[in-house]
Amino acid sequence: MKPATRPPLRSVRLLDQLRERIRYCHYSLRTEQSYVHWVRRFIRHHGLRHPREMGAAEVEAFLRHLAGARSVSPSTHKQALCAILFLYREVLGVELPWMHELVRPKARVRVPVVLSRDEVARLLSRVPAEFALFAQLLYGSGLRLLECLRLRIKDLDFDRGVLVVREGKGGKDRVVMLPASLRPALREQVARARAVWARDRAADRPGVALPDALARKYPNAGKTWGWFWLWPSREESTDPRTGTRRRHHQHEDRLGRVIPQAAAAAGIAKRVTAHTLRHSFATHLLESGVDIRRVQELLGHSDVSTTMIYTHVLRSAACGLPSPLDALPREQPAPAAPRAEQLCAPYRPALLN
Repeated sequence: MKPATRPPLRSVRLLDQLRERIRYCHYSLRTEQSYVHWVRRFIRHHGLRHPREMGAAEVEAFLRHLAGARSVSPSTHKQALCAILFLYREVLGVELPWMHELVRPKARVRVPVVLSRDEVARLLSRVPAEFALFAQLLYGSGLRLLECLRLRIKDLDFDRGVLVVREGKGGKDRVVMLPASLRPALREQVARARAVWARDRAADRPGVALPDALARKYPNAGKTWGWFWLWPSREESTDPRTGTRRRHHQHEDRLGRVIPQAAAAAGIAKRVTAHTLRHSFATHLLESGVDIRRVQELLGHSDVSTTMIYTHVLRSAACGLPSPLDALPREQPAPAAPRAEQLCAPYRPALLN
């Protein structure tokens, strides 16, 4: 976005200006929280100096501190740099040559952790009953954790057997399969959610949060059944942007802890998270012969190269290749040396006489 098209900021405080600009650019709440966090740390690291008084030297010193003293990962390093550059370009309106000279950390290529079908079955059998359907849907539809939590009643199409994922990563929508084996349990979950919705309506509570400006365009849409959460939280909470107290979906931390605990209980030594089920979903589809383009569409990847990482798991040079150690000739073990008792055994009768 060019500086000429940047609207003037109304906020006075720097961090409020940062939030205002982020919302103008339609970034997600998570991005807003992350950028505010890193800008605050950057300012505190340099003794609460205003960013206008600092430049390339201070930015590089902060990034060196993160990489050296804090030992952050390259992705975290890059995220902090993006937050600071957004502050200078979009909030302060500063575009200096040193911004293009900052060295960005090289991203690491990681092979995803993938569970076998047997491991997935063992894992799902150890998930508590309260979260079993949720974990099965993560694997059965290849959803991200937040994508599953943000499902609304209108996103379930039992007739066509699909789920509509709204505003996934990158703000993209996509359609995924609805596992036939989960339909009865999902209908029961819909009934439980409807009971919560009915109580909210009877108590005349505010409707659920709606994306963008839909709440202004359709003031009562948040109170309708179709927009209600499939996984509503037990209690109300305050909306961090509007300050309205309403019912949100269940919190990701509560559900995110369940999967690693279930993996430990199942005796799986791999580092397992909720996202591991998505990796396993993609890998098992490719193993079954599903075209990689269809897998890319189901996962919501913009580029097929992102989906190709799962083919590295399937077609690794190590898969099925015997080790040269296995081809070495096996020597017969040398006979064991006789023990002292065996050597003395023939002379025992004479000694006894």
